[in-house]
Amino acid sequence: YGADEKTDIAMRVLSDHIRAVSFAIADGQLPSNNKAGYVIRRILRRAVRYAYTFLNFKTPFINELVPLLAKEFEGVFDELIQQQDFVQKVVLEEEVSFLRTLVTGVQRFETYAESNTAVGGEFAFELFDTYGFPIDLTELLAREKGMEVDMAGFQEALQVQKDRSRAATAIDTGDWVAVSEDDQIEFVGYDNLKATTEIVKYRKVTAKGKEQYQLVLSVTPFYAEGGGQVGDSGVLLSESTGEKIYITDTKKENGLIVHFTNTLPVQMEGTFEAKVDVQKRLDTENNHSATHLLHAALKEVLGTHVNQKGSLVNADILRFDISHFAKVTEEELKQVEDIVNAKIRENIPLKEQRHVPFQQALDSGVTALFGEKYGDYVRVITFDDQFSKELCGGTHVKATGQIGFFKIISESAVAAGVRRIEAITGTKCAAVIREHFDLVHRLGELLHNPKDFVSTLSKVIDENSALKKEIEKSIIEKSLALKSDLEQKIQQINGVNFLATQVELPNAEALKTLAYALKGAVDNLFLVLGADFEGKPNLTVVVSDQLSKERGLNAGTIVRELAKEINGGGGGQPFFATAGGKNPEGLPAAIAKAKNYIQ
Repeated sequence: YGADEKTDIAMRVLSDHIRAVSFAIADGQLPSNNKAGYVIRRILRRAVRYAYTFLNFKTPFINELVPLLAKEFEGVFDELIQQQDFVQKVVLEEEVSFLRTLVTGVQRFETYAESNTAVGGEFAFELFDTYGFPIDLTELLAREKGMEVDMAGFQEALQVQKDRSRAATAIDTGDWVAVSEDDQIEFVGYDNLKATTEIVKYRKVTAKGKEQYQLVLSVTPFYAEGGGQVGDSGVLLSESTGEKIYITDTKKENGLIVHFTNTLPVQMEGTFEAKVDVQKRLDTENNHSATHLLHAALKEVLGTHVNQKGSLVNADILRFDISHFAKVTEEELKQVEDIVNAKIRENIPLKEQRHVPFQQALDSGVTALFGEKYGDYVRVITFDDQFSKELCGGTHVKATGQIGFFKIISESAVAAGVRRIEAITGTKCAAVIREHFDLVHRLGELLHNPKDFVSTLSKVIDENSALKKEIEKSIIEKSLALKSDLEQKIQQINGVNFLATQVELPNAEALKTLAYALKGAVDNLFLVLGADFEGKPNLTVVVSDQLSKERGLNAGTIVRELAKEINGGGGGQPFFATAGGKNPEGLPAAIAKAKNYIQ
């Protein structure tokens, strides 16, 4: 430090940026492609670029500063010490990902700069759109070379792309048509699954050529999509005409609860009975309450650094994304399952508090999600004060016993430092368990109901493997037996050992074995073998290395031409190539055509 101004600046950038990024990640904000996460990603990428260009770090390095940073801020920001491994892992994955982008982008920029005096907008957009190279880095590289970036051209290309994307998802929304003057919209869905209501207003919506309608009701039991929970569906019954209108979905728009339907009532005025699909709501509530229990169990098993990063809750499945730096092991997943199911069996009653002042809720130890926007008053959902206490606007079971049973069905990676857990509950669990029992029962019958199912199945697999090897051995022997017969049929044409013929073999591997055996035994060979594998014609072309070099014969080119006779295609290397087709009757013509290449 102190020897060169550029390296000095780069060191200060790294020092400053790793602090900002590490503190933000420890607080729960992960790098992403939008909102606050994108700010973190850009800060980190800027640091990677300075390290790459001015400090000559071509491999990930910035993550190695995290332990030092944590030690420096011990007693000041202990959250970083507690989550040191997690933060370092996230930074490392971002570095690895961006270094690939950076290397490609810088190389393309350097090549472009050699023959241009300014950076065109279209080239800048190509770097951004095709290679993921941020425009601010393009500007930075340009400034260092004294070049200008055509930002107007870049913005124009970006706008064209946006317009194209917008057109693909265009929604034509009509004007609201008022039915009544009631502007007091009431949601009663926490306590009731049906309500007497009136239509306040409606409008027509057209998307991708499909027409739908949106209704606003004066009183509604339908929960609008939010907080990861899907919107309710159900029916609207006219009390005057008896007409039934199906509500397909419910969403929120500018504070309004909007109900989606494919048709409108004949009579818009008057009273209606709004009824939620009860089974769908109950199944969804099971999954939503289970996510709260899952969140608490994950913190208990994996550590307090675990935070929710996203969720999807519907009637069939719950999907829960968490901040965690490593794969959740099978043993950890079992522990989590056991904890959740124990809480279900306890039948813990729901404790729901509405209109709680936000700060009061935080002071009570409630779990709030980083980056989530909360109002002055919040709703607190508690299943045991010592276990799960979260801010939530969704619908929930009255007691955990209603959930029935909880089963994790998958765990996977979503992004750097984010893992995804999918699980099922209640009626879906019962269906899956029954399905698996039926499967095991059917397999047991096929194996004559052995006492030790696993060892019997292992024995069957071993026997099958041994039989496959015997069959493969037999096929190879048959292929090699053909070799001697075929060697007798080889013709000398213009100094080339030529053979084109159709053979009977069971599969492509056998054909390949035969072709290589002939290639190894016969010098200066040009070989074409045809075979019909149960109605699927196959051609194999072999050209000796000497012929390929001296006469320019290329097996890949030849096989593509011959494959036209069997309505197919293929390719390969100059000395070995294969092709498949749809017309076995064309094999004789393809084989006859082969002689043309050496005559």
